[in-house]
Amino acid sequence: MPVTSLPISKCQFPCQPLVEENTLSLTQLQSLVASLASTSYSQLFGSQSVGKHVRHIIEHYQTLLAGYANAPHVDQMDYEQRPREVALEENPAAAANTINALQSALHALNDKPADTPLVLNYLVGHEDHAYPLASSLGRELAFLTSHTVHHMALIRLLCDTLSVTVPKDFGVHPSTLRHWRQSTH
Repeated sequence: MPVTSLPISKCQFPCQPLVEENTLSLTQLQSLVASLASTSYSQLFGSQSVGKHVRHIIEHYQTLLAGYANAPHVDQMDYEQRPREVALEENPAAAANTINALQSALHALNDKPADTPLVLNYLVGHEDHAYPLASSLGRELAFLTSHTVHHMALIRLLCDTLSVTVPKDFGVHPSTLRHWRQSTH
C-alpha cells in the first residue's frame, strides 16, 4: 500500500496520532516495568540494566514536556541536560508511576498543533558548543517514538537474558508493525 505525503503547507495537524504512537510504547514499557522484581529491573549486564534504559527513556520525555511547557520563555531544550534520577533506574514502582504521569502529560498534547515550534540544543561531535536546531512538537514526538522503541529493543535483549518473556511487538517500531500487517494480507 503506497503512502501518500501531504504538502508542507498541510503540516498543521493535531499531535494526537503522534501522542498515540508514543503512549502505546509507553503502555508496553509500563506493563513490563510493573511486572519486574527490583533485582531483575536493576541487574547489571556489563554497564547496562533494564532500569537504566527505562530511566533514559523517561528523561527524554521529561525533557520534551518541560521544553514545551516553558516555550517560548526558554530558548532551547536539551536532551543531554537531563537530571539522571538514579531512583528511576533502581525502583521499578517509581519508574512505572513516572511513566503513568508521562502518559497523562502526553495526552494533554493531543490537540496541540504538530507544527508548534521548538528549538533543540544539539552538541555536535566532541565540541563543547551546542547548536540550536529548529524543530517542532510533532518532530520531537516522532523522534521520541523511534528513540523509545530503540531502547525497548535493547530492553528486550536484556529480558531474554533474564528469561523474562515480552510480547512479540515489544521494541518493534510502528512502521515495522505496519509492514508485518501488510505482509500477512
